[in-house]
Amino acid sequence: MQNYILIDENAVYYECSFSCDNEIFIVLGSEKFFITDPRYTLEANEKVKGAAVIEAQDLQAKAAEILLNSHIKELCFDPKEWTVDAYQKLSSALDITFTPAANFSQKKRIIKSEDEIAIIREAARLGAAAFDTFARHLNAHGKGKNEKYLFFDAIEKFQKHGEYALSFEPIVAIEENAAKPHALPTDKILTLGDHLLVDAGLKYARYCSDRTRCAQFDGNISFAKQQSFSDATHQKVYDTVLKAQEASIKAVKPGVKASDIDKAGRAIIEKAGFGDYFVHSTGHGVGLDIHEEPFISSRSQTLIEENMIFTIEPGIYLPNAFGVRIEDMIRVSANGVEIL
Repeated sequence: MQNYILIDENAVYYECSFSCDNEIFIVLGSEKFFITDPRYTLEANEKVKGAAVIEAQDLQAKAAEILLNSHIKELCFDPKEWTVDAYQKLSSALDITFTPAANFSQKKRIIKSEDEIAIIREAARLGAAAFDTFARHLNAHGKGKNEKYLFFDAIEKFQKHGEYALSFEPIVAIEENAAKPHALPTDKILTLGDHLLVDAGLKYARYCSDRTRCAQFDGNISFAKQQSFSDATHQKVYDTVLKAQEASIKAVKPGVKASDIDKAGRAIIEKAGFGDYFVHSTGHGVGLDIHEEPFISSRSQTLIEENMIFTIEPGIYLPNAFGVRIEDMIRVSANGVEIL
């Protein structure tokens, strides 16, 4: 893709090591342009690498001017980035063929460099440490608090008082609320013996981590993979999900289809009789975006390659009862996986 235009912050950051919330990035062969407004010019001039920084009040007008003067005939863009209004405003002003290519920036980023792997590995390490910190906090202060209170506690612990940004808003779900894969916090109170699901992650040097753990709150909770539950159904469901995760991880190696990784874990859950309660795909890529290529689903024909990074996160969700999800990030190695 010799000529292309970007406005997504993470896509732009990948190209030039800086982004902001008002920018247009254009690549025309060997020329690169970072267009932004006066609020960001100083920082852009300090941090943008490999591109000319251009200040403008009307970014689209400046972009149109650059494209008009370039005399190019075709420009690639990701239609998922653009509003209809912004696209029409820019494209109607130019005699250029705008060629849509959905997720093309994510596809460029699907194989992580050694530097990216090191950053993501550290993000995962910091995220795991934050889970341990949150567990200690729950043991000391969690009893009697509701999900809304614990949600903000989780934000504080994962951000480490503002040192890190969050990959996404954490999920802290008790008992039947854990049966909602993306549960919102409620007034439900945490009591001894409750089933608890926590899904959270933080960013390190812009790259995300993502992890989910479940446990029974007994005043001495930990988020280790091996868990014991007093209720036999809880234990059966948890053990089934853990077995499914292990099967999917075992299936990962270069050359396999993403759908085969999904199938390996899903077969375990279906055999145990819970197939109707695994309602999402097995995983997703993680990098600058919390959800990016590759997607590990039953429909994905993506061939897995070395140094892809994605989650493995099977789940079983029993409505009005409880839900279990176990999630880890993995890197594809030459012969299998590295669990980050």
